[in-house]
Amino acid sequence: MRTRITELLGITHPVIQGGMAWVAENHLAAAVSEAGGLGLIGGANAPGDVVRDYIRKVKEVTDKPFGVNVMLMSPYADDVAKVVVEEGVRVVTTGAGNPEKYMEMWKAAGIKVIPVVASVALARRMERSGADAVVAEGTESGGHIGEATTMTLVPQVADAVSIPVIAAGGIADGRGIAAAFMLGAEAVQMGTRFLVAKECVIHQNYKDRVLKAKDIDSTVTGRSHGHPIRCLRNQMTREYIKLENAGTPFEELEYLTLGALRKAVQDGDVAMGTVMAGQIAGMVSKEQTCKEMIDEMMEQAEKLLGRQ
Repeated sequence: MRTRITELLGITHPVIQGGMAWVAENHLAAAVSEAGGLGLIGGANAPGDVVRDYIRKVKEVTDKPFGVNVMLMSPYADDVAKVVVEEGVRVVTTGAGNPEKYMEMWKAAGIKVIPVVASVALARRMERSGADAVVAEGTESGGHIGEATTMTLVPQVADAVSIPVIAAGGIADGRGIAAAFMLGAEAVQMGTRFLVAKECVIHQNYKDRVLKAKDIDSTVTGRSHGHPIRCLRNQMTREYIKLENAGTPFEELEYLTLGALRKAVQDGDVAMGTVMAGQIAGMVSKEQTCKEMIDEMMEQAEKLLGRQ
């Protein structure tokens, strides 16, 4: 399935793996790229040297295109922005902010820049600043979210900009890919489905929690403080939401979630850790290799779109 995104990035399938913090490291990124998608290393709050090490490890096992997600709120964002240039990374996606201050440096290095956006206004601004494409991410996504749904955001962004649009949020199978294409997207970005990839190195407890998730297990913390995060319900989210509803200041609530994502991802604490996952978690029911996932989804999507 060829689109402007597959041509732009030099990939076989219009599938991009989300740059999930503490999750998207070298093993997962390399496996997705080897399977014909675009694997991403999640910069998160990691120092530049850690990201550099991940980049070099990916290059050791694949010569396929891959990228780095730069979390712009990170205290190390400036360092990571330089590392991707120094290491010859071909693609950068960005989240949690505006990447304009790095755009000139990245474009001079020939890097394809793809910001994640949650509004039409930001999509237009990114196009004006030189972005090669945008990821229109709906509120169905896991982690930090906006307000608009994928169903409403993607077509409005696709109508507003001339650069290619990648749909994200609530996509976990070929039906979601086909639907995204019908809305005007030319690729999809997925995170939750790849949490249960065999190459994903997160704790098995985290994978099992996603595999056992029901449609009603998704919740959002932090709405009242302007920092909404979607994750799966557990003891921590119940305590957080109870305190949030009682008017507890944001600074106090932060203590409850300090290091909570790492606690879930690495230690397997799915009771008090933050189990970030999208609303689509209830549809994720089996562990597979990245290649099996992508091949299965693309075959289904192509049939639905009448391309087989």
